[in-house]
This record gives sequence, C-alpha cells and structure tokens, in this order.
Amino acid sequence: MDKPVCLIDTGSDGKLCVQESALKILQKIQQPVVVVAVVGLYRTGKSYLMNRLAGKQTGFSLGSTIESKTKGIWMWCVSHPTKAGTTLVLLDTEGLGDVEKGDPKHDTNIFCLAVLLSSTLVYNSRGTIDNKAVLELQYVTELTECIKVRSSDEDTDNSSEFVKFFPSFIWAVRDFTLELNINDKDVTENEYLEFALKLKHGTSRNAMEHNLPRECIQKFFPSRMCITFPFPTAPENVSRLESLNPADLSSEFLKVADNFCKIVFDDSHVKKLKDGITVTGRVLGHLAKTYVDTISSGAVPCLENAVLAMAVIENEAAVKEGLLVYKSGMEKLKDSFPLELKDVTSEHQHLSSLATQTFMTRSFRDTDGECLKSLEENINKLFDGYLCQNEQASKRRCEDLLSSLSAPMTKNLEQGFYAKSGGYDLFRKDLEDIVKKYNSQANKEVKAEEVLQEFCKQKSVDSKAILQADKKLSMKEKKILEEKEKAALLEQEIKAKEEKQRQLEEKMEAERQSNEERMDQMKEKMDKEMKLMREEAERAMGSKLREQADLLEKGFKEKADKMSQEMEEFKRRNAEAESNRAREFAVILENGNRRHEETRAMMMNHHERRMEAIMQNNKGDCCIM
Repeated sequence: MDKPVCLIDTGSDGKLCVQESALKILQKIQQPVVVVAVVGLYRTGKSYLMNRLAGKQTGFSLGSTIESKTKGIWMWCVSHPTKAGTTLVLLDTEGLGDVEKGDPKHDTNIFCLAVLLSSTLVYNSRGTIDNKAVLELQYVTELTECIKVRSSDEDTDNSSEFVKFFPSFIWAVRDFTLELNINDKDVTENEYLEFALKLKHGTSRNAMEHNLPRECIQKFFPSRMCITFPFPTAPENVSRLESLNPADLSSEFLKVADNFCKIVFDDSHVKKLKDGITVTGRVLGHLAKTYVDTISSGAVPCLENAVLAMAVIENEAAVKEGLLVYKSGMEKLKDSFPLELKDVTSEHQHLSSLATQTFMTRSFRDTDGECLKSLEENINKLFDGYLCQNEQASKRRCEDLLSSLSAPMTKNLEQGFYAKSGGYDLFRKDLEDIVKKYNSQANKEVKAEEVLQEFCKQKSVDSKAILQADKKLSMKEKKILEEKEKAALLEQEIKAKEEKQRQLEEKMEAERQSNEERMDQMKEKMDKEMKLMREEAERAMGSKLREQADLLEKGFKEKADKMSQEMEEFKRRNAEAESNRAREFAVILENGNRRHEETRAMMMNHHERRMEAIMQNNKGDCCIM
C-alpha cells in the first residue's frame, strides 16, 4: 500500500462498520502479520509515530488544530523492514477523549478493537506517567466488560486469561522533560514505567480508583515497555513535521524516533489467536469484521467465538485450496495419458501430500476432523476419475494398435484368403504374430490384457468358422484344436483378471502410503499446536508470577494470595485444554485410520467377489479341458 485506507468507520446509523475496500486489501495478504496499533488522547501526535513506522514522512493525517484528524481506525500495510515474509499492519486509531463525540462508549469500542486486533499496542501520551496520565487510560479497566475469552463463561470473570491473548504494551511518552531518576538513582525507561505503575497503599476510594488501571495494565498485558521522547511534539510542532526534510530535524529527534521504530520492529511479534494460531492478513480481515459486527449488534466480542468463526471460514477455504493443488497437478499429468499405473499413483501420492500440507497450513481447529475427511474423500473421488480417464486413454491406444496390426488379417478375411484347405493354420499363425507384436508394444498399458482378451474373443468367431471349413483337418483334429482355443481364451481371461488384481493391489498400496503420510502430517501439526499452547501458557504464567512477586515486594500480600488461587485455576484450565486438544487429535487420527481400513476392506471385498466368479468359471472350463 502506498498510503493508508480507512479500515473501521462510523456508519450513517452511528454504528461502527468495516470498509469493504480495506477487507479486499487484507484478503490478498497471505503472509503472517505483525499488527501495531497506536491509541491515546486526541491531538498527541499518534499519526506522526505511525508514519515513522511506515518509513514515510507523510501518510496518516497530521493536523495543527484542536480538532481530531483521524476518525475510526485507519490501516497501512507495508513489508516488515526486519522480518522477512511478514507484513507490518499499522493501525492509527481515532483520538480518545474528543468532546465532539456523542456516544460515550465510542472511545471504549475503539480502544477495545485496537487491543483485539493488534500484536503490539502503543499508548501515546504527553508529559509524564503520573496519576492523571494513568487515570486517562481508564479504557483498560473497561476491558473486562467488553471482551470475553469463552462463550460458556457468561457470568464468570475470565480476565485472568487476557494475558494469554493480549498484545504487548508500549507506553510512548511525548514531550518528556524529566530526568530518569528515582530516589537519586538513574533508572531506565522501563523501570520508570514500572515505578509509575506501582500500586498505591490505602483503602480509600481515591486509592482504589488510582490502583485499578495500574492493576489492569499489569494483569492483562504480557509485556510492558516505555519509550520517552525528550523533545517538544505539541500539536503546533507536529503539524510542521510532514513538511520538513529529515536533515532539518535535530539529530536528537531523529535518534529517538529511530530508536522507537527499532524497538517496535524488534519486539513486536506476529499476531496470534487462541492456541497460538498465526494470523495472516486474510484472517485479520475476518477478525475485524467479526469483532465490529459483534460490537455493533450490542454483544460482547468473544475470543473463543472469533476463533471458531475463523475456523469455519478458513477450513472450508483450506479444503478448496488443497483440492485445487491436487487437481491442477493431475490435470497437467492428464495431458500425458495413457501412463503406467505406477506413474499415475506416484503422482497422486505426491500431489495428495502437497494438498494435505496446503490444507494443514491454512486450517485450524478442525476439531472433529470433518474438513480433513472432506479433503481426503474428494481427493479419492478425483483420483478414481483420473484412473478411469487413464484407462480410457489406454484402451483407445491398445485398440488402435490392434486395429493397425490386424489390418492385413482383416483384408485377408474380407477376400476369403483363409477359406481353403490349410487355411486354419495360416489364420492361427497370423493371429499369433499379431499377439506377439502387440504384447511387445503394449506391455506397459494398463488395459493391454483386457483389450487383448476382447480382441481374441472377437477373432474366435472367425477362427471357429475357418476351423470348421478347413477340409485338411479331421473331425477329431478339429475337436482338439477347438478345445485348445477355448483353453487359450481362458488363459487370456485369467491374465486379464490377474492384471486387474495387480493393479488393485498397487492402488491399495498407494492408498496405504498416502494414509500414512497424511497421519504423519497430522501428528506433526498436532505436536506444533500443542507446543504453541504450552508456550502460550508458560508466557502467561511467567507474567503472572512477575506480577505476584511485585505485589509481595510492595506489601500487597492479600492480593498476592488471591493471585495464587487465580494461578492454580489458570494452570488447571490450561491442563484441561491441552488434554482436550490431545483427545481431539487422537479421535481425528483414529477416524482417519478407520476410514483407511474401511476403504481397503471394500476394495478387497470387491476383488474377492470378482476372483470367485473367475474361479467358478475356471472350474467349468477345466472339466472340458
């Protein structure tokens, strides 16, 4: 994108809505996304920070008046400057606290969406991080009422799990003129932030009000950082920045701005959903639409519901994408039909594996394995169709070959060449010569034996007529030759059936190998998802342990004890979720193996019925022989 576009706006009915033009842009982004959103009071220079992150002097609107320039949430997608194969999505939000707004919940909704959509949340303020600045971040205290983790917990406070899914938090302090010194000791910017977020002792209402935003920031966000800008960036100065060349800015200004960008680029991670699911631009667009529609309907956005909604959309698309990979490859192969069965099955296995891998890459939370089953069944149907087309092509080639080789014999039959004494020997010799040449030229064709069987059947009519008309042979000799001919026909029929059996076994082996590879891919995906779940839980637990240690250090033993109970419940839920997911995967694997065994049994049953019919036929013919 060469400039930002509006992602979320306010419709004529006063409700938030997602812009379709922005969704179309996100739909095309297949890469993982790092989403950086900036929030803060209006007219504090948020847009300028975002332009710097985009590597541009202009882009997001800047202004010099007290009127807020940015409305809704604007989006700018650029290639990530340090993470290859990743897209950086910048979200510039409408300024909070604008007195012109009529809806008191509008700011809360904007803040809530910034939290839900981002992997890094930049809170922009001016001056210092004092009680006033903390209280201005009141929106963080309302998140417990605006976001749910699970739909099943209607009346349960599950905000303790926010830390697993919330973005990293960066507090950018503009116009910062103080020395970073606490109790005569130099401190870092991050230490300054933690000092400012220390809970205040006391039980008064005023103390509790001051502590609540601090508690929420510590409790909800997995990591916190602070960046100070020790130079004036007031509105009247910010408005001039877009017209200035970098050379006109002070070296200190550029140094701090570049440092801000470097920290954001280095410490911002790819956006992930519940269970560590990676978000692409396409999924981000679905999320934005789901969350905005939910808020506009008056309901509370639920992380679990959002994941399930995304799973339905992405899994259906993953099946189509996997089938497209398989079908595209097989269509190219079809241009070379007819081929040996092993060549077709080999390419089928390769493309089936690619299709499954494509599905696995895009799909998530296919809890019952129904989408994987759909992919598998559709691939098998397509495979059967391509096998049939290859057989038809082989049959045509074999028939054309026999027609060409038997052309002289056909001419001789029309001219009555064999209708004479000794004609039967001449006919059989010509027929054997045709069969010999045919076998040498068509021995790799899948329909070679079957077409030859049909050809021999047809020629047996001519053979019988020539045999009976040959006056050189006695009745006894004719009887013996007739029996030999029947035996030869039976032998060719058996060869044709045996070839069918061999091909069936080859197809079954291909199915076995494809199933094994599919199960291996499923296990690999399971291991990866389980690892992500554990890492997610460990990261959240680490944040909670740090929060508890801080509470104990500051003398808040009662709160620390309460946190211990929360952490035990948190660990219990994580273990339960991991156990449930492991069971789901086990069921998917079991169902996949069962389908494979059912397919094999069906093939074997069909084959056995056909072979039994052959054996019954053989019995009757053997008696004659």
